[in-house]
Amino acid sequence: MVFEVARGNDDDEPTFSAPAEVGASREHVMDEAETADSQLPDFDWAILPPGIVATNFAAPSGQLALISCGAPEAPPVVLVPGATGSKEDFVLMMPILAAAGFYTVSFDLAGQYESSGAGPEHLDPPREHYDLDLFVDDLLAVLSELGRPAHVVGYSFAGTVAGLAFAREPGRFASLTLLSCPPLAGQSFRGVSRIGSVSGLANGRVGAALMIWGIKRNFIPVPPGRLGFVKDRLKLTRRQSVRDIVELMKHNPDLSVPLSTASVPKLVAVGEHDLWPTSLHVEFARSLGATLAVYRSGHSPCETSPNQLSRDLLALFATAKP
Repeated sequence: MVFEVARGNDDDEPTFSAPAEVGASREHVMDEAETADSQLPDFDWAILPPGIVATNFAAPSGQLALISCGAPEAPPVVLVPGATGSKEDFVLMMPILAAAGFYTVSFDLAGQYESSGAGPEHLDPPREHYDLDLFVDDLLAVLSELGRPAHVVGYSFAGTVAGLAFAREPGRFASLTLLSCPPLAGQSFRGVSRIGSVSGLANGRVGAALMIWGIKRNFIPVPPGRLGFVKDRLKLTRRQSVRDIVELMKHNPDLSVPLSTASVPKLVAVGEHDLWPTSLHVEFARSLGATLAVYRSGHSPCETSPNQLSRDLLALFATAKP
């Protein structure tokens, strides 16, 4: 379901209305997309679907593993995965967006999966830790290589990275989507359901270990094909990268400062069973002046609701200036 989040006084309750550009066909399109998502099969995520091409990109932090789909001259969409994730998180969406006339690109963050060799030791001068500037600089390098404004989707921690990249170089963005992005500034884990009140006690090392342990134990159930792939990619992911990202998320910047006045189309997309309660995402979207999309899924709508998310992205892209 897509809503416009009304902004008003701090004491106002958020109000919702269907965006005008959707038109009378919204209900039919939504039913079709939801039906397609309910019929998604399990498969081997390590095998790229036909039409998706794997390459490498020389970023400031080192070689990043990159995949693309669609005509390179088409308007670009850059899909950025988060911590313990990878470019494969978007393989169900990339052909849909490519078929709609977009060139889709995704890459593993530095230190993650097939970009595990990229890290702060490659910077000039070298640094000891993965920091926000490292991830922002890598994303801006990818956008610079494209040579024209792109629609950017940042997933989870990468939503924060995308927001900071926009603040630095807004001209490289045609639109901005924050997918399951931490909605709180400061110690962002404090708002996580059930464990938020004790999350401040764990440092980056402990937090990363707990995160990886929970993924391997499949506490948020995923199908066998997906689980096998996730476990295999964790064998390559550099633990220092995960530890440093956990620490960064405990000092999350306030994205409302650079984004509330941004003129590009903005979307906050999230599952209703996300790590953070939906109410926090509602307030987050309102603080950014962004449209809000909520799906009947968890933290990973790109995997579980790819048709609905792609539908809403295409509606967002249609509102962007040429």
